[in-house]
Amino acid sequence: MDQLIINYQSREKRFAYIRNHRVEKMVFDRPEQRSLIGNIYYGTVSKVLPGMNAVFIDIGGEKNAYLHRDLLPSYVLSQDKNKEKRTVSSFVHQGEKFLVQVNKDATGTKGPRVTGIIEIQGNHLIFMPQGRYVAVSKKIADENEKSRLRRIGQHLKTEEEGIIFRTSSLYVTEAEIHQELEKLRLQNTELVKQAEASKKPGLIFQKDSFVEMIFDMMVKMKDGEVITDDLLLKKKLDEHNHNENVTISYYGGKENIFSVNRVEHEIEKALKRVVWLENGAYLIFDETEALTIIDVNTGKFSGKSDYQETVLKTNQLAAQEICRQLRLRDIGGIVLIDFIDMHREWDKQSILDVFEKNKDENRIKLIGYTPLGILQLTRKKTKVSLSEALTVKCPVCEGTGQILSPETVAFRLERELFEHRLGDFEAVLVETTKRVKEALEDHLEFLMKSLHFKVYFSIQPKQSHYYLLKQFGDESEIAQKAGDLY
Repeated sequence: MDQLIINYQSREKRFAYIRNHRVEKMVFDRPEQRSLIGNIYYGTVSKVLPGMNAVFIDIGGEKNAYLHRDLLPSYVLSQDKNKEKRTVSSFVHQGEKFLVQVNKDATGTKGPRVTGIIEIQGNHLIFMPQGRYVAVSKKIADENEKSRLRRIGQHLKTEEEGIIFRTSSLYVTEAEIHQELEKLRLQNTELVKQAEASKKPGLIFQKDSFVEMIFDMMVKMKDGEVITDDLLLKKKLDEHNHNENVTISYYGGKENIFSVNRVEHEIEKALKRVVWLENGAYLIFDETEALTIIDVNTGKFSGKSDYQETVLKTNQLAAQEICRQLRLRDIGGIVLIDFIDMHREWDKQSILDVFEKNKDENRIKLIGYTPLGILQLTRKKTKVSLSEALTVKCPVCEGTGQILSPETVAFRLERELFEHRLGDFEAVLVETTKRVKEALEDHLEFLMKSLHFKVYFSIQPKQSHYYLLKQFGDESEIAQKAGDLY
């Protein structure tokens, strides 16, 4: 039975999707990291880039948004048969103002991506004022129902408009569809009026993307239970739930809903670099801004059959867990996986089959193996990963995972002390860590004879190894301040 656990009461809102007692997906929504996807802005074209066939749009935020030519309303509505050969400059100019909608959040140094084809979501429809087509949700499998909904859409929409029928449209009448369409048209008119009244770029409409993601997860559940700790949200979910096999429950206990359902522990595991597999093998995840590298190791697993079978079983188990971890950690972009070397081609193909079977809705694209046997794939990135959302760079190592060794810092200290040899003073006070001082111990007596002055230490309990030359002066004065001579 599937479970959807929703922690909605605090400022950080979260949900976890559990299948067969294993957490398959986690989503976090924080005020400072809230997704902009679905938000509508009144934007101004700040720069036209003919070489990229795109423009930058000022939407009133820290970073300008990126908009490709093919998603400009003027491009979509153009009747020119040769429009694909025309550059973006033919459709838009600097300073032009219009509504845009975010379809990909800002990541790293890149601003958000936007589209000029606005989508206004209803309960049963998605209305596009300038979409020009009718589509039906892929989740509706019945071809007769698809054809019926397309006929309704073509009948109700104008030439410029577009309509996408959501899964719930199966359960309502044509009159109800028409009524919702009129409501969405009115909403669009209000947005346009609000934009026309705006004097500068900025937010026009803010979408509650977190609740929308919950609705989407509920649609995907064949059966199971949705548990939330918020009564108002439960009421919303009850109104949206059309599946009698999915129940909506309220949890009112004192202990946090994630802790009760053992989800907090899964969050900690999803942030770790090493992931252990059931058979004693393990995975190592290294995330960088450019790509993610995953290394597969046999670890404690030796197997009971021949070596190639041991390798195959380990790699298959690793592939299944990697698919799960990509969802859990919400890793996007380029992913390189270094599986244990496989010499048989059918073994390599079986690993690809595992990915095909387990890949999620974020559209994993399998590129194939490199000559070195590393599997390449890409996963669509729409927002920051779990590690980006929940962690910050270590102030000691600045995200590299490495700091200078005490020996390295000790050698640097020694070199700088030599720059002051034969100086007009008797001693120096050095502020440093215990391990840096220990790295100098065996050599310090000889060093002080060469320097012709004494070295005193002030030991500080710091995480990173460092030193500071705090003071030069008379030995009695320095000794009184330090009290620690070697």
